[in-house]
Amino acid sequence: MISLAEGVTRGILVVAVLPCQFLALLAQDAATDEAAAPVTSQAPDTQSAKGDERIFGVIPNYQTVSNPEAPFKRLTAKEKWDLCWKSSLDPFTGVSALIGTISSQGGNSDPKYGNGPRGFAERFGAAVTDFSTQNLFSGFVLATILHEDPRYFRKGPKKNLLFRAGYALSMTVVTKNDSGSWGPNLAGVGGMGMGIVFSDLYYPQASVNGSVLWSRVGTSMMGSAVANMMSEFWPDLRTRVLPHVPLVKNMTWVVGDAGRQ
Repeated sequence: MISLAEGVTRGILVVAVLPCQFLALLAQDAATDEAAAPVTSQAPDTQSAKGDERIFGVIPNYQTVSNPEAPFKRLTAKEKWDLCWKSSLDPFTGVSALIGTISSQGGNSDPKYGNGPRGFAERFGAAVTDFSTQNLFSGFVLATILHEDPRYFRKGPKKNLLFRAGYALSMTVVTKNDSGSWGPNLAGVGGMGMGIVFSDLYYPQASVNGSVLWSRVGTSMMGSAVANMMSEFWPDLRTRVLPHVPLVKNMTWVVGDAGRQ
């Protein structure tokens, strides 16, 4: 039986501590068909089809360029800020924080605020703050300072399934910079770490230790990997599968215009 600590460590090794050269080569290979794309003006106009902006019509997908053929368009600092607050203030953020709070309240899981209404409120506030601070540090502060792009650039169906899955996983530690070239995702990984360290200011003392820290690092890295996989494959599911499901095909808030085709 693998312990929680061992599982988290293995997850970190698989997702985050792979050789950087391998990840860089994977990203470069995945972007060969985009290499000649010009860096154009800064407005992040429509680079995603209707229905791609929310996965299953619920989960925000604002930070994804779902059209692989779209020319790269550099974001200004203001536009990075707009993406940051839009995702942080999205209703889904509150709902997911509430679900996490309910699941950890009964056993007084970390962060250990205790039971009762006060513990519940503090745990919910911490969950919202956790997401918002990591998003702020990675998607705006470091992305602006380091000139990195916080968006996920989907590879699309021109590549095979395994290649796209590997590409999505690699994007947890590789990203585009403001010039459109590829490099290490210092803003994403660094912002995640800064948010976790920042939480020590409001977490109860019982939850401020190395075990909790590494558990949260593993959870955040795996969460990022899962989010990238969803962003990569959601348009395929939306346009190729769901329109053939009778209960879903007419739900335009889920499938967009795909159900009418």
